[in-house]
Amino acid sequence: MSTATSAPSALAPLHSQTIAELSARLVRGELSAVELTKAVIERTRAVEPQVKAFNSFDEADALAQAAASDVRRAAGEALGPLDGIPIGLKDVIAVRDQPLTASSRMLANFVSPYDATVTERLKNAGAVLWGRLNLDEFAMGSSTENSATQTTRNPWDLACVPGGSSGGSAAAVAAGQAIATLGSDTGGSIRQPAAFCGVVGLKPSYGLVSRYGLIAFASSLDQIGPFTRTVEDAALLLQAIAGHDARDSTSFNTQIPDYRAALAQAGKPSAWKLGVPKEYFGEGIDAEVSAAVERAIEFYRAQGCEIVEVSLPHTRYCLDVYYVLATAEASSNLARYDGIRYGHRAQGASDIVDLYFKSRAEGFGEEVKRRIILGTYVLSSGYYDAYYLRAQKVRRLVTQDFLNAYAKVDALITPTVPAPAFKVGAKADPLALYLCDIYTIGANLAGLPAISLPCGFTAGGLPIGLQLIGQPFGEAALLRIAQAYETAHDWHRRVPAL
Repeated sequence: MSTATSAPSALAPLHSQTIAELSARLVRGELSAVELTKAVIERTRAVEPQVKAFNSFDEADALAQAAASDVRRAAGEALGPLDGIPIGLKDVIAVRDQPLTASSRMLANFVSPYDATVTERLKNAGAVLWGRLNLDEFAMGSSTENSATQTTRNPWDLACVPGGSSGGSAAAVAAGQAIATLGSDTGGSIRQPAAFCGVVGLKPSYGLVSRYGLIAFASSLDQIGPFTRTVEDAALLLQAIAGHDARDSTSFNTQIPDYRAALAQAGKPSAWKLGVPKEYFGEGIDAEVSAAVERAIEFYRAQGCEIVEVSLPHTRYCLDVYYVLATAEASSNLARYDGIRYGHRAQGASDIVDLYFKSRAEGFGEEVKRRIILGTYVLSSGYYDAYYLRAQKVRRLVTQDFLNAYAKVDALITPTVPAPAFKVGAKADPLALYLCDIYTIGANLAGLPAISLPCGFTAGGLPIGLQLIGQPFGEAALLRIAQAYETAHDWHRRVPAL
């Protein structure tokens, strides 16, 4: 098990400093983008055999991007705070001429012919795009054990999982293998691994960040968001990727505020009303997690916040609704991977039907098959009304619960997950894994922004996550509330001693 270490930022190795700190050093000429990228590459070489966060990375391409950044900066044409910063991408986000595998045998040899919108925007911001990060196959899982490539390990305890599905993205930041990363969140796949790995993970409001170029799992739930060391870094990365995109029909056309500037805006904690959903503190929550979150609530109370108990009465249906809707959408989205149009093509098939069967049987893993079968069932004739349509109606009730709560409070404060990271192989039962997302699913069903940030450690040295859930498109206020806690504690400065 790793032992936490903490050092003043000025003394920390380059790979464990924040975007804000490194950007300032680049501006002052104390550091070059090539030097920073080399430091991240060296760190990755050193710890990747233990952590296994990456499916692939291209050192030469990253160094070429960094050199181009240094040329821009020397000419006085730097593109902003992300210029020259190495940022990793979950292997479901398209990067032109780079592998795009979704950690699946189905796409094992696929190379993306185009950039996702978030990729374009990071390139336009000057970021150094660094590596393809491991995940549960097609983002279906909560531990990264469902990857067809390898099982990523938690940098705080290599015997434990990093969470999922964006486990590689979370582990890479915690281990210093990237300064920041992007993941995707369908039912908690950013926030849960962020909690397990002791980093900040932000799921934006549905529609704030374009999904164009994201391999789809459940289209009405998926959202791309950042993993970072600090709330300020999350604001910087969100600034770069947020905004309307005509290529995404679900992209919301709204004005994007300056999220970093919003962190410094006037507004005292005494003006905030924070809701504590009573349904999130019942049976099943680990005692150390509960105690850490309760201490965070008391911190906000001591700052003058009004703490209000609220009720989200349909919470008990969230898991059921999610696994009806998400699997139904997955069944539809993954129909294209048939060995004809996309994906692995089996050899030796006797006819076209046999080719479909063999290609999908060989290309998909067990969890993906399980969800396709369930999703096809709930969409089938005779069951659509009983399951899918009813789940959509309950989804509306879940959303209304949140809106009713926001008539009384500014944001909600909850645990991110019921328990800290578990051992690899400890939750072989799929239902046990599904329960890991019980506190995160509601925000996806309602399309709300939510952030996880570290709020302590267990006696065994594993991180504990605090979740804040904001109002629709209220990221600026949510980030401000999160930073108030972060700046008063040093959890984000602690790094695993790999």
